[in-house]
Amino acid sequence: MPLRVSEGNPVTHPLRLQHFAQIDYHSAWQWQRETADAVRNGAADVLALLQHAPVYTFGRRARYDHLLVEPETLTQRGAELVESDRGGDVTFHGPGQIVGYPILNLKRRALAPVDYVRGLEETLIRALDHFDVTAGRISGRPGVWVGGAKIGALGVRVQAGVSLHGFALNVEPDLSWFSAIVPCGISDAGVTSIERVLGRSPGIAAVEDALVEAFCAVFDAEVIPPSRPSVRESILSHGR
Repeated sequence: MPLRVSEGNPVTHPLRLQHFAQIDYHSAWQWQRETADAVRNGAADVLALLQHAPVYTFGRRARYDHLLVEPETLTQRGAELVESDRGGDVTFHGPGQIVGYPILNLKRRALAPVDYVRGLEETLIRALDHFDVTAGRISGRPGVWVGGAKIGALGVRVQAGVSLHGFALNVEPDLSWFSAIVPCGISDAGVTSIERVLGRSPGIAAVEDALVEAFCAVFDAEVIPPSRPSVRESILSHGR
């Protein structure tokens, strides 16, 4: 069932989709801040789906001993290391992983942050079910799990009633990148991907479609026709 955002019948909220080419973390982060300002001032909510160039991000509760190799080793391999203002510990983003940044006005939806996070988990669970991947939650461990391995990570921030950052779903990434960290600070569990679970990948585009469908069902949203992109969004959509 969709999250109830108010008493009585659910309210359908307009949602704008934003797809980016593979972009660096800093550019996407700046886009989030600019978009959050617009949403806070009355613009429609936005869901961005993208892939990042290889990057390790450290959340506000990150422990740096959860980085298991020297930073120079990772930069030589082509990854960035970034201190982020999202919640959570250290994680990896890279090609083959879908990152979702929902910029939602939670005040407008009367949606508490904890319910918002549960909704993101539900979105990933429903999208995975579309591909016959049975996923769920583990008490005390944020994110979405298949067996004892994490397949979807969450890290959010809510600022002045608007959400930033979001989720990352492993579709077909090179999972060896995760061996350099204690992912999300959990030392006794591994990571997995749709490709590893199924023995094949359904492809990024198919999983993005499933995510949009699930997100709209969970958050009572309806995709609206795209507006004319800003110059900045046009540049980001074609890479840097």
